Amino acid sequence: MTLTQQIITVAMVVLGTAVTRFLPFLVFPAGKPTPKYIQYLGKVLPSAVFGLLVIYCLRNVSIFSGSHAIPELISIVLVIILHVWKRQMLLSIAGGTVCYMLLVQLVF
Repeated sequence: MTLTQQIITVAMVVLGTAVTRFLPFLVFPAGKPTPKYIQYLGKVLPSAVFGLLVIYCLRNVSIFSGSHAIPELISIVLVIILHVWKRQMLLSIAGGTVCYMLLVQLVF
């Protein structure tokens, strides 16, 4: 990339970041109540993203070859236990990822 292209790329990234940070405050000011559909999306989207992540991660897993999906199943059980115990999605995702990586690299 030329210097001009690099400057344009950095400027677009900065602009995109600034717009996504400030737009919610402009669209939903503090004095007005948040619309019901936005509150609804705030409640259902985290679970939808978590479900999408599970489907994406397990799309190519085959129980008939390799490690027979044992590391995946162990990691899924750990994610469920962590999520029921702590109710923190990032902890659940990180714990499952670390467990899976350790199982794949060291055990299977």
